[in-house]
Amino acid sequence: MLARSCVRPMRAFASARNGAVQITKRAASSSSGSTAESPLRLNIAAAAATAVAAGSVGWYYHLYGNSHAMTPAEEGLHPTKYPWVHNQWFKTFDHQALRRGFQVYREVCASCHSLSRVPYRSLVGTILTVDEAKALAEENEYDTEPNDQGEIEKRPGKLSDYLPSPYPNDEAARFANNGALPPDLSLMVKARHGGCDYIFNLLTGYPDEPPAGAQVGAGLNFNPYFPGTGIAMARVLYDGLVEYEDETPATTSQMAKDVTEFLNWAAEPEMDDRKRMGMKVLAITSVLFAMSVWVKRYKWAWLKSRKIVYDPPKEGKTNIRR
Repeated sequence: MLARSCVRPMRAFASARNGAVQITKRAASSSSGSTAESPLRLNIAAAAATAVAAGSVGWYYHLYGNSHAMTPAEEGLHPTKYPWVHNQWFKTFDHQALRRGFQVYREVCASCHSLSRVPYRSLVGTILTVDEAKALAEENEYDTEPNDQGEIEKRPGKLSDYLPSPYPNDEAARFANNGALPPDLSLMVKARHGGCDYIFNLLTGYPDEPPAGAQVGAGLNFNPYFPGTGIAMARVLYDGLVEYEDETPATTSQMAKDVTEFLNWAAEPEMDDRKRMGMKVLAITSVLFAMSVWVKRYKWAWLKSRKIVYDPPKEGKTNIRR
């Protein structure tokens, strides 16, 4: 009985295995028959997919290929490129130009635009001395912490404070400028396509009269470099508007150049330090690269300079000498 009970499962297992083998053979035979037809089907499918893709691309280009996101008038005239010295690898900001540009900002631009991301301490050593920066900060008052009665008092400014905004809030700024909000100039060079070239061309691009056919909205001024050619800010720079301390002639282009460089510094005050650090990194990595090449050649010289000599077999023996 025990032998019969053991033989029965073995027979069932063998029959199941034979059935699985037969099913596998059938599947293999059917797949071999289908693979004989698959190259033709694959070629037809590939050709159809290529035709559909090419047709879709052609139809899309027919509909939208010749259109532009903005017309030249809406996009604005592309600014003329100028060779800014501080953009060169081995050049830094002109500190005299930065000081003059800060003077132009204070006397002309600060009445509408803010520099909310620039603290007084960043002016020290670059544009102003410590005493000049402290005196400038003390000209403004800032809120203190609430006292025991919960009242907020005013205190003179410190080097850690940021340059104040000309308006208490955006609503007051819009009300004072006929609904237009003067943007903050802290990152303006980085925020506009063209950077320094755009700002310089914008400040010097106001014509005396709009060209014939130009349409300017009410309360706007024509400037070909501004998107839409209609800008709420009127021309603000005129010859002799400020009097520089170093007696540099205050022409419109000179003031535009100085304030543009200052705004570039305001957006990237660490640029000189970054260039200096980059030169150090390049010098150190060059030395390390040269040392690594020498060490590599020294360590692998024995392997690359070895010579394998083959001696012909003598007396039925093969000798390989290294």
